Amino acid sequence: MNNTGPEIKMIDVGGQILRTAIWPSKGNDRPILFFNGIGANLEMVAPLGEMMQSRASVIVFDMPGIGGSPKARMPYRASTITKWANKILDHLDIGDVDVMGISWGGAVAQQYARSCPDRAKSLVLLATSAGMVMVPGNLSAITKMASPKRYIDPDYMLKNFETLYGDIADTSAQGHKTRIQAPTVQGYMYQLLAMIGWTSVYFLPFLKQPTLIMSGDRDHIVPLANSRLLRSLIPRANLKIVKGGGHLFAVSRAKQVIPIISNFLNDHADKKPKTA
Repeated sequence: MNNTGPEIKMIDVGGQILRTAIWPSKGNDRPILFFNGIGANLEMVAPLGEMMQSRASVIVFDMPGIGGSPKARMPYRASTITKWANKILDHLDIGDVDVMGISWGGAVAQQYARSCPDRAKSLVLLATSAGMVMVPGNLSAITKMASPKRYIDPDYMLKNFETLYGDIADTSAQGHKTRIQAPTVQGYMYQLLAMIGWTSVYFLPFLKQPTLIMSGDRDHIVPLANSRLLRSLIPRANLKIVKGGGHLFAVSRAKQVIPIISNFLNDHADKKPKTA
């Protein structure tokens, strides 16, 4: 099929409106529920949505105060996000899903797999960690990541792209620049607060889902050691290392990464017969 842009919906998840994108698919594979990185608007993962929709629908939503979602009235926790995600899936009449998350969203994906084991059938974790027990990243990268200039000054972001992410500032970085939208201060802070004190270490050994973990060996924000820790704790996990990949390898090397993810999902798919 020819890839098409996403359908955008503003969905009420119980008093909170979340801007949600659905990249439709004509395939019969399970939809993919995707959790984005901190401060990241859904357009930033458009390359993944467009490339994955050849096998499955992809659902991504902006967190409160991020992208096109209104601010939250009060702080929330990871468990709240899983409830929001379920309300979105219910609204879209979607049952089982494959769950994928990148960076901050990878932590939420772990929480979702734990909280909703009957709905989350497989798990893909990209450039992420087990939360507060993570091996810290490069100090220069963390310092620049904390600066709002990476959102409001695209030239600053490009100038420091390799220091920030470990990825080379090539054409994919230019694409990243055009898709980025500055989050609200409150939206960003609430995302940080949602994961204060959170860790998945105690429940990872009990996850039942087949899990694919991917990490770039040049990730300056979430070093490879974090993926190795996840692999040691999750019983049904495989680790794939992207040589030369930085923190944004899932987008910057999408053509390399998508086939690996697709093959993993295909290996664990429950095929449904096509209807006439």
